[in-house]
Amino acid sequence: MAPNPIFLAILLGLLALVVVAIALVTIRRTDTSRLQSLLFAVDEVSTFIGKGAAWAIVALTAAICYEVFARYVLQAPTMWAFDVSYMLYGILFMLAGPYALARNAHVRGDFLYRTWDPRTQARLDLVLYILFYFPGILALCYAGFTFANFSWFIFERSANSPNGPYVFPFKSLIPLVGGLMVIQGLAEVVRCVLCIRTGQWPPRLHDVEELEKVILEQAEAAKSQRSA
Repeated sequence: MAPNPIFLAILLGLLALVVVAIALVTIRRTDTSRLQSLLFAVDEVSTFIGKGAAWAIVALTAAICYEVFARYVLQAPTMWAFDVSYMLYGILFMLAGPYALARNAHVRGDFLYRTWDPRTQARLDLVLYILFYFPGILALCYAGFTFANFSWFIFERSANSPNGPYVFPFKSLIPLVGGLMVIQGLAEVVRCVLCIRTGQWPPRLHDVEELEKVILEQAEAAKSQRSA
């Protein structure tokens, strides 16, 4: 099936907007090398998108609360709550993916990984990105584009509720997020290469720290002080 011209234009336009934003943030940064500024810019754009998507949880909470009130107090359940809830959760889940990767926050079995030196960690990460991450993400892009493209051709409506809201804009997020994950993944590959060359992980943009990581860093610092 040929690409829907409207869908293709919107998708490419949004991805181009992301690339332009990364370029502008890179140019704005003058406190680091150009390559490091580019990595920070990718992190910053992924963080901005992820934090923007996080507001979907506010709308999701409000929609669910209203549905419960309407169903059990007013005895008049809504016809849109189910569709709205899974779409909002899908927006939150998908657009948080690049942000989580930028923060190195995806779940991993790191009970061994954390004990290795940075070069070993980077080599393993690089192999995993090449063998598993990019093939999976590129498959997501291809399948997601086909899935969303067909949805645009038929202006697909949901079959889960009587009023059947349009779902083709929501499905467009799948290839879009795939593209964002490719961009962030390329930044992570560059970090792996830099770490293999220098023996140290390059800095990344941080906004918040997980409590577990803070505790581990504090314990490591205390251990170093005692040994000194």
